[in-house]
Amino acid sequence: MQFELLLPNHVTFGWGKRTQLGTLATGLGQRAVIVSGSRTLRRSVLWEELINSLAHAKIDVACEFEARREPTIADVDSATQEILACQKKPDLVIGIGGGAALDLAKAIAAMATNQHGSSVRDFLEGVGTGLQIENPPLPMIAVPTTAGTGSEATKNAVVSVDAPPCKKSLRSEKMVPDIILIDPELTSSNPPEITAASGMDAITQLIESYLSNRATSLTQALCLEGLKLAIPNLPRAFEDGMNQEARSAMSYAAFLSGVALANSGLGMAHGVAAALGAQCDISHGLACATLLPIALKTNQTASRKQQAVLGKLFAKDPHLSKAAAIEASITAIEELCDQLRIPRKLRDLGVKENQLEDIANGSRGNSMNGNPRELSTDELYSILKENW
Repeated sequence: MQFELLLPNHVTFGWGKRTQLGTLATGLGQRAVIVSGSRTLRRSVLWEELINSLAHAKIDVACEFEARREPTIADVDSATQEILACQKKPDLVIGIGGGAALDLAKAIAAMATNQHGSSVRDFLEGVGTGLQIENPPLPMIAVPTTAGTGSEATKNAVVSVDAPPCKKSLRSEKMVPDIILIDPELTSSNPPEITAASGMDAITQLIESYLSNRATSLTQALCLEGLKLAIPNLPRAFEDGMNQEARSAMSYAAFLSGVALANSGLGMAHGVAAALGAQCDISHGLACATLLPIALKTNQTASRKQQAVLGKLFAKDPHLSKAAAIEASITAIEELCDQLRIPRKLRDLGVKENQLEDIANGSRGNSMNGNPRELSTDELYSILKENW
């Protein structure tokens, strides 16, 4: 048995743990850049508690940025230049929000200390000039406010590119946040549609990491642990956003999904979801949710053993035959999507038929490398058209 495991240095998890933000930050720096997402959270007493915790610890807020969308090259570059222009240089980045806020925080933390390129674009996979993150980023704390992306535990930041329209990663093992503070109560204000989309993102990551051709026994164990919690608890969180047990389970599952994908990669659903987001402006979690049953059907011949395990887990029946278990793995996800009011067809997401070819061509990113079977662009186009 051989494997490598990339993990965050420090994780604090628990309902109400947000009040420890200042104490945790003290060991990393004194002048913080704050990158935030949800405006609803910023208007709440929960936000006041986070900021007061920093003030009590004598952590100064040097500047703030708001991530209202997935970060673009221009967003990263302008924020980085603002940080570098500060009279008193920030020495800490704190990301508080969903995947977009955490990705922007991770990107500017890395770019602030790696100025050997003219733009973050030079460092992006697939479209850059091949530059790498050489210097350690500014110390960073990740505080997720959704239970979905797992970005708090990953080594990359997704950045939107205009020409060509696509999403590419800024990636380095140095980019894993130094400290992760997960307070599930911060997700309690998420509306049902955000709860559903982000939760399905986490479930897709857990399943694709489990099926990945780069999976290890350890990452698969993490995935199964996450799925045992996420499958029954996502509908509960969807129906009752204040359900503490369900919210905590989903935050934990999302964290495990981030650890798993950072070490074993993803697959087809995420590969295509990136293209759907870039070309059709479809939210990442919603795209993943619609694509997950399609990906399971596409990969079932190449991952029969793994999908049988998932089917028995989802159906809670260890005695199912392999064929019945594989079918159950797909049926359970389809039924879950129906329960969460997730569309089955791409057209129901707003995708136009004449966009399918460009989507297939734009789905060749890093996520596709972990898919259990190789898919040509022509085959992928046929799959998308069949499910349009």
